[in-house]
Amino acid sequence: MFAAALRPASFAARAAVKPARSAAVRALSTTAARRSGHPAPQIFGEGAKTGEIPTDENQATGLERLQILGTIEGVEVFDLKPLDSSRIGTLADPIKIFSMDTERLIGCTGAPAESHELLWMNLTREKNRRCPECGSVYTLDFQGSEHAHEHH
Repeated sequence: MFAAALRPASFAARAAVKPARSAAVRALSTTAARRSGHPAPQIFGEGAKTGEIPTDENQATGLERLQILGTIEGVEVFDLKPLDSSRIGTLADPIKIFSMDTERLIGCTGAPAESHELLWMNLTREKNRRCPECGSVYTLDFQGSEHAHEHH
């Protein structure tokens, strides 16, 4: 009787020690790209050859690679120009901020420029923002796709 009671426990102990079989796991996105015949996305660099020191162009990925490739082509990828600070935006005539997204983080230094410390504000399509320091009003000039984030 004692041996019969131990038998299920010993089976459970052996099963716990045995490594479970692992199924081959592969990302679906890489499988489709490999089998579809399309070229690999250019957002990843090819890396350096063996024995070479990689350059930024070789090893950069993501937005950094986009910016480097844009610089090589002579295209300004990101708009780094300061906002219009020649006037104070009003509720009737706010300063329009170009955006490809439904929200954007902006900074106000006042009008004229540098008249107060830099204040950051989150600007959305639904609501204009007023700087608490100088009173300038900003609105989002949304130019992107209406359903850009609904790709699920």
